[in-house]
Amino acid sequence: MPKIRNIIALLLVAGALWHFYGDTFNDSGVKGVANEIRSDVSGVISDPKVAAAIETFNEKMQIWLDKLSQKIQGSEQPGQPDPEKPDLTAPTDQSFSIHNVELGDSRSEIEEETGPPERSTLNQYGVNWTAYHDNYRNFFMVAYNENDTVIGLYTNQDLVASKQEITIDSSKESVRSSLGEPVDGIRKGLVRYKIQNNGEYDTFLMDNSYVTVFYDKHEGNSVTAVQIISEELEQQKKKFFAEGNDELREGFEYQLFDLTNAARVNHGLSVLSWDETVKTTARDHSEDMAVNDYFSHTNPEGQSPFDRLDEDGISYRMAGENLASGQPSSIYAHEGLMNSLGHRENILQEGYKSLAVGVAFNEESRPFYTENFITK
Repeated sequence: MPKIRNIIALLLVAGALWHFYGDTFNDSGVKGVANEIRSDVSGVISDPKVAAAIETFNEKMQIWLDKLSQKIQGSEQPGQPDPEKPDLTAPTDQSFSIHNVELGDSRSEIEEETGPPERSTLNQYGVNWTAYHDNYRNFFMVAYNENDTVIGLYTNQDLVASKQEITIDSSKESVRSSLGEPVDGIRKGLVRYKIQNNGEYDTFLMDNSYVTVFYDKHEGNSVTAVQIISEELEQQKKKFFAEGNDELREGFEYQLFDLTNAARVNHGLSVLSWDETVKTTARDHSEDMAVNDYFSHTNPEGQSPFDRLDEDGISYRMAGENLASGQPSSIYAHEGLMNSLGHRENILQEGYKSLAVGVAFNEESRPFYTENFITK
């Protein structure tokens, strides 16, 4: 069976390559195709048509052969069902709830419903984002105070309910019509920080909390995520950028990884695994940008993302890189990347299998984010 499988897979791959690049083979041989695959288009190492063809044929062949084998053996098993979405109800005390959780709720009540969290990492407010999900379905994050009371919430999935009937996929126009004009800045002590969002999100001060509604420019400016931060917690953060340290760096890295996977699940894609071997490459590039004050896929030595992977001895079939800088958290970085077409294509690239994120801070604690996607 392995020999037959390999032969069929090779035939299918050869057919796919010839279908898309028959002329290229004739004109310049295999080397020409390899050079085209090597080119960096929107941060993706391989031509999307070739990568998609290879990956799709391989995956479909693997699935077909596995199913055939199961049927022959009479052992075909049903797949695991997706977890049920909670029955969302309108909030009772606040204007918004996420996964039926409101500010002021207790951790014990939440975990009685959800079970234990999947991850808890430091955020820019000096408390942890505690992430709950079932393989990134029904994904949401909660911030607790020292009494295990909810003081912050976030989701980028269909878990939002509100008294104004605003949900994920509501339009920007309906949000503003229901909630009024968003705030244009937040005062911290004697300094007022102006919100500059390029229309990608609105922040509203309501119920003694800051509710930030993120929009998806590629889905008709519909609501794609909601963050709720208590006014008290927001005021605990004295500056626009939180002070950078090792714990916050790790928090930002894992939060951006989780947000990426939650977004992929929204679009029917597979979950990426964390690649520890690639984290050093991502961190090193963020550190280089932070220390040397630049922002580019190409470093001052002229190295591309793929050169850096090669230098670190990392082999791959596909690879891509996303960069962000200046956003005060991984939430804002992720939502900004999703609104940038090239970065969005990397996040939603079907062929990727794993991801590592590296973060570094410059002297002003401005964060630099590097995402390295890879298929080995």
